[in-house]
Amino acid sequence: MRKASALLIVLAMMLAAGAASADGTASLQVVHNAADPAAAVVDVYVNAGADPFLDDFEFRTATPFVDVPAGVTLTIGVAPGTSTGPGDVIANFDVVLEEGKKYYAVANGVLSPGSFAPNPDGMNIAFSIFPAEAIQRMPWGGWVKIKGFHGATDAPTVDIVARGRRGKVIINDLTYGEFSGTKRLKAKPYILDVTPGGDNSIVVASYEADLSGLGGGAALVFASGFLTPAANQDGPAFGLFVALPDGTVLELPAYEPTARLQVIHNAADPGAAVVDIYLNEGDDPLLDDFAFRAATPFIDVPAGVMLNIGVAPGTSGGPGEIIADFDVMFEAGKTYVAIANGVLAPGSFDPNPNGLDIEFTLFAKDGIKESGVSSWVNLIGFHGATDAPAVDIRIHGPYHIWKLYGDLSYGEFSSYKAVPPLSYQLDVTPAGNSAVVVASFEADLTGLAGGAAVVFASGFLNPAQGEAFGLFAALPDGSVIELPQITTTARLQVIHNAADPAAEVVDIYVNGDATPFLDDFAFRTATPYVDVPAGVTLTIGVAPGTSTGPGDVIAEFDVVLEPNERYVAIANGVLDPGSFDANPDGRSIGFTLFPRGEMREYVHLGLVRLIAFHGATDAPAVDIIARGSWFDWKLANDLAYGDFSGYALLLPKTYEIDVTLGSDNSVVVASYEAPLAAASGKGVTVFASGFLNPAQGPAFGLFAALPDGTVLELPLAGSKDLAVEGERGMPAKFALEQNAPNPFNPVTSISFSLPETQNVVVTVYNARGQLVETLLNEERQAGVHTIPFKADGLASGVYFYRIDAGPHTAKRKMTLLK
Repeated sequence: MRKASALLIVLAMMLAAGAASADGTASLQVVHNAADPAAAVVDVYVNAGADPFLDDFEFRTATPFVDVPAGVTLTIGVAPGTSTGPGDVIANFDVVLEEGKKYYAVANGVLSPGSFAPNPDGMNIAFSIFPAEAIQRMPWGGWVKIKGFHGATDAPTVDIVARGRRGKVIINDLTYGEFSGTKRLKAKPYILDVTPGGDNSIVVASYEADLSGLGGGAALVFASGFLTPAANQDGPAFGLFVALPDGTVLELPAYEPTARLQVIHNAADPGAAVVDIYLNEGDDPLLDDFAFRAATPFIDVPAGVMLNIGVAPGTSGGPGEIIADFDVMFEAGKTYVAIANGVLAPGSFDPNPNGLDIEFTLFAKDGIKESGVSSWVNLIGFHGATDAPAVDIRIHGPYHIWKLYGDLSYGEFSSYKAVPPLSYQLDVTPAGNSAVVVASFEADLTGLAGGAAVVFASGFLNPAQGEAFGLFAALPDGSVIELPQITTTARLQVIHNAADPAAEVVDIYVNGDATPFLDDFAFRTATPYVDVPAGVTLTIGVAPGTSTGPGDVIAEFDVVLEPNERYVAIANGVLDPGSFDANPDGRSIGFTLFPRGEMREYVHLGLVRLIAFHGATDAPAVDIIARGSWFDWKLANDLAYGDFSGYALLLPKTYEIDVTLGSDNSVVVASYEAPLAAASGKGVTVFASGFLNPAQGPAFGLFAALPDGTVLELPLAGSKDLAVEGERGMPAKFALEQNAPNPFNPVTSISFSLPETQNVVVTVYNARGQLVETLLNEERQAGVHTIPFKADGLASGVYFYRIDAGPHTAKRKMTLLK
């Protein structure tokens, strides 16, 4: 140990002696790095002074920087730590220091080189003093200056690589006894790899170097000790050390590569309900009494080495009772989950439907996440139900349904999916068959913003074998949450569209219940979407609005709704078909229920999903066309009574909707205004209602049912306010509309209005005024007409179309883009 009083006396003597002949002072730090056990403690004398400059100076310690005479020869003598004076010095070294500079002096080597392993590069390893100019402190607080020194006598030339600098070599080809140049590093943690010089693929040793607290400072990093202690009198082992300017010496801890691991017990075999987990057959369990459906938090485990994981009964008294073990090796820096799954005696359990092995084993997966992205939640799935087939997991969000995981077989992990922290419904279905829901579960992720979870299927579909099937979520802290199973339901909206005056108000009964499901349900009204039982037969009875119970039911319909599906059921038709006009297409018009699945309540991005239903018993098949500012959409094509169209996706704005004869779009039955702004973000059912012949009952019209049960009557379009002549409206004036779509490729439609019957000629010209085609030359009755123009054989460019109809002439421009 250094003796401060002796040091101060000697320094005073040295400064006084040097004042007469020296040019001032230099600053010196001495480091004891001689690993020879015989030199573990030494005394250091300067200029044969009677008292040691350093008394009991221990291996791997250093002095602070102190001022010493400059410009004169300093004879530094090293003696055993038991010395009584300079006469015991065993080695002397002369140094001359330059005024105003800072120096390191590292005592290194061995006293008897022949008794130690030689240096691989042939360097002299005899005990010596190695001086070098020291580095100055950094002027910026966020950086650190370092200098390296190679002091391991039996080590070859080395490089030192800093992982925190993207694998950059910070000390290159450093041979025993050499100092490196000065390097500048950011003040942050690093992993330092010691490699053979010029071959950074071989890592001799790795060390943790946290430079975070050294900002604005400097340090000497020195290699110390022996690579092979057994060949060097069992001297101290190799390591990296740091000497700070104040004399503090820090040992850099060896970097032990680790991985992150979470273990989940998901083996549903009742014989493995509680287990003990042993690591490398240690005497004590790594996990004691580890229960089924429990998980560990993520922990650090050794990486790059083979680990033996043994599983024993929960009553085990030691590793001798292990019933199954598994060898695993984890890669440094990666994050894993290991799921214990399967059964101990496969022959005693139902086999896997896909023929997969269900014997107890360990399923490990890397790339596991402990957190989410921003506020989203990262989810990965695992299929751990031995008797379940391959499955899909569908997720129901507030706006739509999508497949979260697809075709997941027993023992498989899914990929990760990130979802917003909302409340969801998860449906487990057979792979590729979303119509059959095995089970549904509630997944409330509102409290997991920015988190992650492993969602695992657990237990048996056949509960006679053990714990029943369920979905569970393991969180990074080891918490396991059971996702509550949802009672199977469907969503249903009912619309009363039976125009028979005798059914203007009805009561609806379900399964003979004494209380009506819908009481005094009026024509052209709708329920909101409600939850109703799914997967069972529902007997829906319709009774007059004056009914007193299910005994008054006049019509019954049996329906079975698929779980988690959305339906609309439209009551339509007439009670006595013989008393009403027949359907022109021969469709039955008797009172009945028209159900449709795959309905939509809500739509993302504020758009509108529109579906049409033909509910006018005496109307023929029709087309329904939505006229937009730029484009027209055919919402329904040849829609006959009792049919639904497909869905159309529209913007939330006002459209003009034309109902035309399905066989001839030029004959407009009626036009309506559809203000869809109120339906933004919703699914809308537009239904044709009433009679074309109003003598039978309510007149024909278009109505729109919203998800909340609101029914809107669509008003007749103002531009086609009909002075009814037969079954169509009369335009007030002649007009030629802009073709749509425009630009087009290769088909577009041209529409025009005639206030009276005329012979109509429609022609198309190119930009040179040359006739391209005569589209129409015939008499047309008053009304709105649309004709197609097919430009398959024409080149891209601008074309003109012209109409001549009696006294009326008009021309417009259109663009063909191919």
